[in-house]
Amino acid sequence: MPRKGELVSMQAIERGDKHSVQSQQHTEWLTAREAAEHLKIKTRTLLLWTRQGKIKGYALSGGRRHVWRYLRAELDAAVFGKPVLSSISPSVLATKGVQ
Repeated sequence: MPRKGELVSMQAIERGDKHSVQSQQHTEWLTAREAAEHLKIKTRTLLLWTRQGKIKGYALSGGRRHVWRYLRAELDAAVFGKPVLSSISPSVLATKGVQ
């Protein structure tokens, strides 16, 4: 049975077609609150990151206020695909005292 938020056609469920259900499991949509809980951050932070382009979000409404949806796989790729903290020293420290 699909998890909450996964898109599955009703025909696939009625037929019991496991192949169709399994092929659509990679498309798990999350609300902003669910996505923030998944990433263990505040919802405001997630929305800020979305506006900054750090996290890919999909706006469902086109007015001043947006309703956002996120793909779980894209959230994981955004977080685990790039290092969160850079291990490279800032250039200011490297050039301090050099004239």
